[in-house]
Amino acid sequence: MSQEIFAALMIAALLWPLLLMLREPLMAALVGRGEVRFPLDPLWATAPLPALALALLGGDGSLTLSAWLLGGVWVLDEPRRVLLGFTALLWLLAGWYARGYLAGDGERAVAGNDRAASRLARFALLWPLTLTGNLLLLLAEDIASFYLGFAVMTFAAYGLVIHSGTRDALTGGRAYLIMAVLGEGLILGGLLWGAGSLGTLTLGGLREGLVNLEHGVWIGLLLWLGFGVKAGVAGLHLWLPLAHPVAPTPASAVLSGAMVKAGVVGWMATLPLGEPAATQGFVELGRAMLAVGLVGALGAALVGGCQRHPKAVLAYSSVSQLGMLAALVGAGLTAPGLWPALAPAVVLFAAHHGLTKGALFLGVGIGEHPPRLPAWALALLLALPALSLAGALGSGLATKWAFKAALYDGGHSGLVAWLSLAAVGTTLLMARTLWCQWQGERQARHNGLMPLSAPMPLAWLLLLASGLLLPAWLPLLGAEGGSPPREELAGLWWPLLAGLALVLPAIWLTRRGVSLAWHRPPPGDLWWPLSRAAGRLVEAARAGGERLAAIKGGWVAWWMELERSGTAALDALGEGESWLRRHAALLTMAVAVGLALVLLFGAA
Repeated sequence: MSQEIFAALMIAALLWPLLLMLREPLMAALVGRGEVRFPLDPLWATAPLPALALALLGGDGSLTLSAWLLGGVWVLDEPRRVLLGFTALLWLLAGWYARGYLAGDGERAVAGNDRAASRLARFALLWPLTLTGNLLLLLAEDIASFYLGFAVMTFAAYGLVIHSGTRDALTGGRAYLIMAVLGEGLILGGLLWGAGSLGTLTLGGLREGLVNLEHGVWIGLLLWLGFGVKAGVAGLHLWLPLAHPVAPTPASAVLSGAMVKAGVVGWMATLPLGEPAATQGFVELGRAMLAVGLVGALGAALVGGCQRHPKAVLAYSSVSQLGMLAALVGAGLTAPGLWPALAPAVVLFAAHHGLTKGALFLGVGIGEHPPRLPAWALALLLALPALSLAGALGSGLATKWAFKAALYDGGHSGLVAWLSLAAVGTTLLMARTLWCQWQGERQARHNGLMPLSAPMPLAWLLLLASGLLLPAWLPLLGAEGGSPPREELAGLWWPLLAGLALVLPAIWLTRRGVSLAWHRPPPGDLWWPLSRAAGRLVEAARAGGERLAAIKGGWVAWWMELERSGTAALDALGEGESWLRRHAALLTMAVAVGLALVLLFGAA
């Protein structure tokens, strides 16, 4: 491909979604507002197509734009091609799905419902804007473009989270926004500190230079925590279980499938992974990442297994899977020699999780409005991505083999054992998801089948197939696919079998009315005690302020009373002075007479 075509595709990948976003406002400004129509038309859904074409057709290359910000450098290499390819495909199919998912709002808007029309207009604007930010951060090599894309994606997605405007949606949006501001502050601080200290404007320069900085580890810590908010690191994950269930299903799919990967992309772009000169401080940071990642991978499985809503279960599944990715990145930071073999496995893991989790989220909407299929056929289709995420088949099996092979070759068999335990937790979460979906589907069939818009099942099936067959079409993105050898299947399947061995007795007991969950933590788990604690702090601060105001009022009143007393005394002194002035002559005469008498009698 010529450089001109490559540059045109790269610019189109970012410009086309923005043009589609502005299409409706521009048309309204130029020709005036006509009759209300459904804004999510087929053309609107093509926003990710140039990016997908760039990933499939564009080889390695770069584009330099000297007039862009501080000097734009946009790069496409093998890892970026894979990340860009699965991201664009997920956004494309989720956008097509959204056309059917929001068709009911479209009918209400055309019928004159202003609230539905407002929701649709906001969705039609924010969806391509969020997509543009997501694509820009994947292509950007210069720090300014990368942060711009990250910030645009983060804050535009807030409107998608609160789309419905319900109380739960606003709560989820509040949690999302608070954590987003925290993460953005940490990221911006780390990027500015690192770029200013090194005098570099590129991510590569930042990544290579951190190992030589005196405070490089502290910059790395800021970046790890900042990107960890987006990646759902344990303790910073609070927004995921609150935002995903309340967002529209297609928005949940891209939130969990694509946008949370921006945190992993940020780690890979800024931390000195694979740098032999990394100091002991970075090794310790890698160990902390590994430990926190495993805590998240295992802990999220326990909490998610107690949830009732399938999207909440899937949100905790994302926390668990991102915990595995954090552990793998931490292992690469701990052992720089391991990273060259581990990096392709991490990218494959991100692509597999993005497509498979997207199919699982879209499947929730399918289960809520089941098509006219036999129940067993729909259950089988819903189970396929769950089995893939559990590592039993398709891209899940290939991904599990890829990172296990890299870890075994690098002598990290202990980490393989921990990740296998996390895979048992994934099996439990997938079983819980399917159980919740089955319950919802049975209720939906009991209530009568709802009409299902045609784009929804088509987009879901295409995404499901894309995720399962990822290793087969991955070479189109310039990466290697592959499947594990037969002799390794037993070692790869045992976590699934162990999970099923725990699930089947649980199902048997549940069907006999035995409750296995003695306590069900609400979605968001730590968010609620933290918000209550924050509320108490605010109340305590308000009460303290009131007490300080009362003390201040008393102090001011005392001083005012003292001032009044002093003023009265001064007034009395003034009156005495005035009396003395009036009687000065008489007093002087009396004093003189008195002195004369004293002298007279004293002489006698």
